[in-house]
Amino acid sequence: MSAPSVPPPHLAELADRRVLVIEDDATVSEVVQAYLRAAGYLVDHATDSFTGLASAAASAPDLIVLDRMLPGIDGAEVCRRIRAASDVPIIMLTALGSEEDRIDGLEAGADDYVVKPFSPRELVLRVNSVLRRSLPEFAREAPFDLGPFHLDPSARIVTRDGVPLELSVREFELFAFFLKHPRQTFDRPTLLRRVWGWEIGDLSTVTVTTRRLREKIEDDPGSPTVLVTVWGVGYRLEWEDR
Repeated sequence: MSAPSVPPPHLAELADRRVLVIEDDATVSEVVQAYLRAAGYLVDHATDSFTGLASAAASAPDLIVLDRMLPGIDGAEVCRRIRAASDVPIIMLTALGSEEDRIDGLEAGADDYVVKPFSPRELVLRVNSVLRRSLPEFAREAPFDLGPFHLDPSARIVTRDGVPLELSVREFELFAFFLKHPRQTFDRPTLLRRVWGWEIGDLSTVTVTTRRLREKIEDDPGSPTVLVTVWGVGYRLEWEDR
């Protein structure tokens, strides 16, 4: 295979980051690995779900590219098992293009998804984007408190009443955005653009991530009082002054 044409070099901070590709299709896997290596990433590969789970536990990758349809157990279950033990960013590859299938992947804990057939260049850009958001890029911002919440941008930690919240990369970014913009209402296209960096995308991504975030910050996720829905508009962060 000739060297692929890839997007401009990514941030220096991303050099030599390790990506695990869990994909059973040999052709797709070969192309994905080639483009990721050309972009400067170290790449490991697994061809089935159980090998992928073992590799994820052993190699501690910085990001996982995970096929939705795998032999053994499917990618959504693999994602759930990885997510139960780690907050590593996960991009899911799926040939299932329906909204329900995409929501299923996001509910399983994926941070992003790419629908097959896809452009390898687009996938590299998605990997760059997700990994950028895992960097301590807010290191110059001082920690601050808002109601019961404490945000430490450099450590990428949010606590509630002193208890750390276990947030994925996307959940952290979404909640940090709301903490920086309290009592302001944002619709889903704005959140997709300002948090995900997507001008065009599936709005259900915002809906599912908000639902997952509420499960971690709300006393009763079914009746949220912190990240509330403004019906017909979007979402707003509220809190009780103490």
